[in-house]
Amino acid sequence: MKKQQQNKPDPKNKFKKLLIIFAAIIIVFSLLTILYPEKSATGREISFNYLKEIVLIFPAVLVLMGLADVWIPQEKVEKYLGNNSGIKGLLLSIFMGALPTGPVFIAFPLASGLLDKGASIMNVIVLLGAWGSLKITQIGVEIHFLGIEFAFYRVILTLAGIIAIGFLTSLLTNPKSQQKNKTSTGS
Repeated sequence: MKKQQQNKPDPKNKFKKLLIIFAAIIIVFSLLTILYPEKSATGREISFNYLKEIVLIFPAVLVLMGLADVWIPQEKVEKYLGNNSGIKGLLLSIFMGALPTGPVFIAFPLASGLLDKGASIMNVIVLLGAWGSLKITQIGVEIHFLGIEFAFYRVILTLAGIIAIGFLTSLLTNPKSQQKNKTSTGS
């Protein structure tokens, strides 16, 4: 338990980082307004629409994440999405990512919660990739406008890319390899 609490970031530091990010956004937005005044109204409108969408959707997402955190035991996440879940975990990640229809920013708190409960990095990356590019509703529209052959090849190639990225990310962020690097460098 103590180890888990030590890994949690300090709320004050999180707030400071948030303020820094917010200040950077304001500075960049101001610079862009000075450099491109004719496009600033459009930029403000788009930014306001995204902010409105986040403000309206995100509280419900946080409530659902809190409920999922309480209702879904860590053992289940480790069993079905953990490092030893194999192909079943990969298929479940693809399914979980392809099913929802909401914006991809909703998936990030879900991904964080899954990582905290023992899901493998590969499965979380695959879930995020599928959420962003393999939604079932999106594929249906794609088939309608671009044809089934195009959609089929796009889905297969996208899926291969997502799995490859998940695999490489899990290799690069593997705690065992990080531990080896620390001991070999003497830090």
